[in-house]
Amino acid sequence: MAIVDRVRELAAPLAEAASVDLYDVEYNGGVVRVLADTEDGINLEAIAELSRSLGRALDEQDLIPGRYTLEVSSPGLERPLRTPEHFRKAAGAEVKVKTSADFDGPRRLLGTIEEVVDNGFDLRCSDGVLHHVDFVQMASARTVFEWGQKARR
Repeated sequence: MAIVDRVRELAAPLAEAASVDLYDVEYNGGVVRVLADTEDGINLEAIAELSRSLGRALDEQDLIPGRYTLEVSSPGLERPLRTPEHFRKAAGAEVKVKTSADFDGPRRLLGTIEEVVDNGFDLRCSDGVLHHVDFVQMASARTVFEWGQKARR
């Protein structure tokens, strides 16, 4: 089992105990990044509680060889989309998508998620074109957040 999967398995009940949803787990270059959220947005107290309990559990279980840094935070306003569940929750939202070389279409897409199915999602771009992107054809994706209204010219 990969380190990310073992950390996710350990973190899930701790997140539930802290009354937060485990959004994602990443492990890269000695950094374990755990993203958590709630329906109304996560606060610093909940992040601190999850960080303390997960830090203790990781030390006790010794899941990660060598030194590592634990980061617990919110996924942010422009959150990464990796799993089908992330895409389902972002349905109707504007997203930026980078496609892989095997996608028959543009490498960069900006549009609104219209539908999510088992193997991928439909993205309506501002020019009206509907693209179906299989999850395996996606290099990365994230939601887009715009502050206030666009400036008038």
